[in-house]
Amino acid sequence: MPFESVNIFEQDFWEINENLEMLRKQANAESVLLIDKAGQLITSAGDVSEIDISSFASLSAADFAATSQLALLIGESEFNTLFHQGKKLSLYVSVISQSVILVVIFSQRTTLGLVRLKVNNSVKNLEMIFRRIFEKLGTVKEEKEQEFGEDFFEEADSEIDNLFT
Repeated sequence: MPFESVNIFEQDFWEINENLEMLRKQANAESVLLIDKAGQLITSAGDVSEIDISSFASLSAADFAATSQLALLIGESEFNTLFHQGKKLSLYVSVISQSVILVVIFSQRTTLGLVRLKVNNSVKNLEMIFRRIFEKLGTVKEEKEQEFGEDFFEEADSEIDNLFT
């Protein structure tokens, strides 16, 4: 499975943050993180000061990738959600638009059922935002390809390869 990095436009970024904060409040969660499949934090809501974000994001992406491979072994295409229960904190993980990982960290002040319900609602909103982002990125890529021509990118890749050989 290739790693995917996500690029976001500023207006979309703020809309995503609003959605994450609303999810955090409605689910009574400690924090909510949005991570790309390459293991990079996109954004978060809530207090994450006690978390090594870089390690957490990388391990979350690796956890999701490993679980996706487990799904394939039993004949599933992918598991869209994961749940890890701890004594004090638990994690609810969901994939958005097959490219982004949503992690909700919650304590015993809330229930798994409430978190699941609020995540399902939030995922629908976030999928619409990411669909719009991917459409914009596709349009930008097409514009760049038209501006430079199809051969430009192949020639640039070739020149970069020549630098390192």
